Parts: sequence; C-alpha cells; structure tokens
Amino acid sequence: MTRITPLLERNERFAGDYTPVALGQPAAQTVIVTCLDHRVDPALFLGLRLGDAPVIRNAGGRVTEAVIDDVAYLAFLAEQVFAGQLDDNRLFEVAIIHHTQCGTSFLADAGFRQQAAAVTGVAEATLAAEAVADPHATVKADVGRLLSSPRLSPKVSVSGHVYEIETGRVSTVLDARRP
Repeated sequence: MTRITPLLERNERFAGDYTPVALGQPAAQTVIVTCLDHRVDPALFLGLRLGDAPVIRNAGGRVTEAVIDDVAYLAFLAEQVFAGQLDDNRLFEVAIIHHTQCGTSFLADAGFRQQAAAVTGVAEATLAAEAVADPHATVKADVGRLLSSPRLSPKVSVSGHVYEIETGRVSTVLDARRP
C-alpha cells in the first residue's frame, strides 16, 4: 500500500456518484489564481462545485509568466467557444487570492532564500520576488502585473483578495477592474 492508496479509494466512492459536466462556460465565470498550500482549497472556502471555475495554483498564488500564459489561453478559448453566449462583451474575472501564513514568506529571509536557490536552481532574486510576507501588498502587485500584461484581453477583469488562514474568511483588497 502506498500513500495514495486511501486517496484512490476515495476516488472510487466519488466515481460511483459522478456525473460529468459538459464542456461549457464555467458557472461562476471566474478563474481563481491561488496558492498550492494544502490549507488553501478554494473549492472549500468559496463553495465551488465541479464546473464552477478553473483554478490555477502555484507557490504563493503569484502571477507568473506561466499564469499570464494560462489566462491568455483561457480568454482565447472562451472567446472562440462561447462568443455568442457572452454578456456585456465580458469573458470572465480573474480572482487572485493570496493568503496569510504563506510558506513563501520564508523566502524573505536571505539565508533561507540562499539555501532554496541552491537546492532548486531558481535565482535568489526570483525567489525574493515571489515571497508572500504581506499578502495584502503582494495581491495588489499581482493584480497590477496581470492588468499591465499586453496579453490580457480587455474583456477580462481582475480582482485581488486575501484568504485568512486564522478565520477562514476572504476579504477583497481590490475590486474587479479591466486593463
């Protein structure tokens, strides 16, 4: 038995009641960008169900080039597939959600960052830029980064939020805006 065995058993129970969701516009018309931290599950804290919203997760929930690539592709796909179904010429909102007690906050420490760079091969400057020591500040920076990308469709809006590990609440830092 491996560590994934209990999870595969849970999958069997899930599959027993599973009803596939047809390809269509996500019900919430929102794309979530958040951290990969195991304490941060947007399906739980936002009450998402299958088919509600795509979720992009990475360390810190930061807006990286890969996230910009994914959002640009999702906007292209939505425009191509759902063009006749769009209201007000809007595709979707990207909700960037950082959180308190983020493990990337350790990257603010020079010694820790130097060790992480040596082990991962990622440049120290890159790691320093990805630290989420103050999620209210970093979510603002990431909203600005995505909004300023020339690859972001003007039909996509972006908002910024912070999930508090201590309370389970999400607060809005920046309301949705378009480029």
